[in-house]
Amino acid sequence: QVQLVESGGGLVQAGDSLRLSCAASRRTVSAYTMGWFRQAPGKEREFVAFISWSGGSTGYADSVKGRFTMSRDNAKNTVYLQMNSLKPEDTAVYYCAAKTTYSTGSYYQTASYNYWGQGTQVTVSS
Repeated sequence: QVQLVESGGGLVQAGDSLRLSCAASRRTVSAYTMGWFRQAPGKEREFVAFISWSGGSTGYADSVKGRFTMSRDNAKNTVYLQMNSLKPEDTAVYYCAAKTTYSTGSYYQTASYNYWGQGTQVTVSS
């Protein structure tokens, strides 16, 4: 089992920045693709970003492209999501997820990920 713990959420104003962190309990996550997803009230959980095990490949939802940056530090078993120019529509609970090497699904699908954190709330006021 892998435990993922997110942190860094909070209440900010539009235009501000936040950096989310996701710490994993095991070094094995260094071999996994990692993703960030978010879920706003009354909406389905949606893909935000992913990063390959090496950090060499990343991908972003169109809604955050150019504003959010995902990175990882495998020595610390931690991934990050730097969020700049935040908008009220970015308000959601943000979840970190790990996709094992045995998972064959797409990086942007929630069903492809095997482990999930408990989420951290991000609220952006206008």
